[in-house]
Amino acid sequence: MLTRLFAPVLVAVLVAASVLAWPRSASAHGVGDTTEVRLAQTIAGTELTVVIRQVVRVPGPLRIDVVAYHPVRDLTIAVRVGQESDTVRLLPGRAGSHPLVLGVDEVGPHELRLHAGGELSVLPFRVLVPRAAPWERLVHGGFAGAAALLLGALLAAATARRAPAVLLGGGAGAAMVMALTVALLSARFPPAQPDGALPTAPGGPLGRPYVQARIATTPATPVVGGRFTVRLDLVDGSTGRPVDDLVLHHAALAHLVVTSPDGEFFRHVHPTRTVAGRLAVGLTVDRPGRYLVSAEVERVESGGQLVSGEFTVTGPPLPRQLRDEAVPATVRLGSPVAGRPTTIELDAGRDDLQRWLGMAGHLIVRDEEGGFLGHVHEAGSMATDPGRQEADETVADHGPTLRFTFTFPEPGRYLAWAQYVRDYRIVTVPFVVTVGTEDAR
Repeated sequence: MLTRLFAPVLVAVLVAASVLAWPRSASAHGVGDTTEVRLAQTIAGTELTVVIRQVVRVPGPLRIDVVAYHPVRDLTIAVRVGQESDTVRLLPGRAGSHPLVLGVDEVGPHELRLHAGGELSVLPFRVLVPRAAPWERLVHGGFAGAAALLLGALLAAATARRAPAVLLGGGAGAAMVMALTVALLSARFPPAQPDGALPTAPGGPLGRPYVQARIATTPATPVVGGRFTVRLDLVDGSTGRPVDDLVLHHAALAHLVVTSPDGEFFRHVHPTRTVAGRLAVGLTVDRPGRYLVSAEVERVESGGQLVSGEFTVTGPPLPRQLRDEAVPATVRLGSPVAGRPTTIELDAGRDDLQRWLGMAGHLIVRDEEGGFLGHVHEAGSMATDPGRQEADETVADHGPTLRFTFTFPEPGRYLAWAQYVRDYRIVTVPFVVTVGTEDAR
């Protein structure tokens, strides 16, 4: 009878212990510790998203997807990790995802190097292997002990030794209760730091100063129609040393917005990391004059910040027909009031929009003078469902209506640009917003 009583419990213990002991995959991580690393890059005039997929084992294969957005020209991208290298060939008009496989031999920090069109991008990432937390070892040991005690109880029962069987069975039950209790309370325990992870700085959260940024161009005085480079040199606000601990901020190390004072020229690009403390991106403009630069960055244990600067371009303007064509769209925003949230709706026409930078849409707002710049995301795609896996850049399942919520700080005239992606093409919709006051309504 004792055998019939203990057998189902023994099976349950063994199954639970096996599930908890099942090995987990290693992961390739940016500083942000996500399962997959997504890094937006603007290199050789082409907008890319580089996706570093989860690593199954170390040593083992490292799967990388290079997602290219229109306009795409004939371009070869050399990709290297350590001693492993491969190339991605982009052809005119052929946007989309381009997979390749390299290899990694160990956990910890790595660099993914991209060479294209004479430009270099060095992307840091880390390969992490999960490490068992102390509570996991306690749970595994509890189930293993319960299994051993239960097996002893079954053997004692089989030889008609009732007292030892009951004692061993009770011990098995106690061990199981302990293991289950610890497992249920595990959500309250801090996770174990995986092998290869960046050590936590003693300063704790928000323990590092903001960066100080110098924005310059090469050449120092760009010319209309000529390609030039915008550089961001970032140093620690306390030590003056180059800052090389930027975290992924909405799928990029930095978001850089360049506009002309009248808003006719607009670029939202993602500079490459070339060396420690330096980001760079190539641009071409079609009008002379002053250009405003704003960059969003975030460093480890510090926080997001906006740095700004400007540069001047000389030379005669290019013919009007070379300018970007406006994209027709319907924008609805009512009567915005300063200091109060405003809902802005954009009708994109169809429900076939793809995520870009982790969101279905982006809204960038600048005041008329250029002293203020704001950046918010489409409200629907910001909501997360724990039971639903986030779609990647290849899935077209958003739209047709994009909704943004934005609070304009002061009354006045604002320039705005809404962006979304369809068929791997980044669409920019410019519009103007006039913001009033509560008293004027």
